[in-house]
Amino acid sequence: MSRLRRRCERRLDNIRIPKPFDLDVFCAVVSAHRGRPLTLHPMPGLSAGAPCGVWISGPAADYVFYDPVTSQLHAEHIVLHELSHMLSGHATSISAGLSGDALHRLAPDIDPRTIDTMLGRAAYSTAQEREAETLASLIRARSAVGRPAEPRPGDTLARAADLLKFRS
Repeated sequence: MSRLRRRCERRLDNIRIPKPFDLDVFCAVVSAHRGRPLTLHPMPGLSAGAPCGVWISGPAADYVFYDPVTSQLHAEHIVLHELSHMLSGHATSISAGLSGDALHRLAPDIDPRTIDTMLGRAAYSTAQEREAETLASLIRARSAVGRPAEPRPGDTLARAADLLKFRS
């Protein structure tokens, strides 16, 4: 476990983590680090029989889908977990436990044949999942002293929750 933590800490050496933490700013940092656009997509009901978060890497952009029907802190952690897969260079098969219908529902404009990577967050039984979970926790730990910052009106997750009336 200590080797895993040290490896995750090294991954963050050249990544600026905003203080106080702002998910939109951090997504912009990750986008710049990867040299490609990154967009977040709230997807209510995503976790019903599927992962509560999914990262899709297409030919020119990254897409993170998350279930916003949870607390803001949990939704933010789901997104950080997916961003951690990106920062760690993880890859897996296209399926990530999703049916073709679920994939089409998530990303109807993306041709499945063009998807380079797709990872779904459902369990922590693999080394990649443990690494992503550790890295996500370290990002949050490095970003704040004490309590997490209250959501600001411009925060992506707060806006999505307001639209969906699922604020906690």
